[in-house]
Amino acid sequence: MPSHPPLDKVSATAEAVALLDEIIADHGPVLFHQSGGCCDGSSPMCYPRSDFIVGDNDVRLGTIGETPVYISASQYEAWKHTDLIIDVVPGRGGMFSLDNGREKRFLTRSTVCARPTC
Repeated sequence: MPSHPPLDKVSATAEAVALLDEIIADHGPVLFHQSGGCCDGSSPMCYPRSDFIVGDNDVRLGTIGETPVYISASQYEAWKHTDLIIDVVPGRGGMFSLDNGREKRFLTRSTVCARPTC
């Protein structure tokens, strides 16, 4: 697991925290990995912690409660001047994401980072 310190660049809405709590109750500890794909680029994928290997180049953006949130280094370079907000919208989650099949899914929103350390 990478040793990069978290950047505290992620937060979540109350709706996202509620869905996350529901998923953790069903599956145990999880993590988010921000997708960089063309189709799910705004979808943070939610995986059981024991099933996902965090890469050496993944960047830990922070945590939502006890849940770590990662993004690939290349995706981080494109988004490093934003703070990410995990939200929930109606729909289906990514095929392998634990929000799939719940008729609501996680969605990443962003705001331009106002901190001088960005």
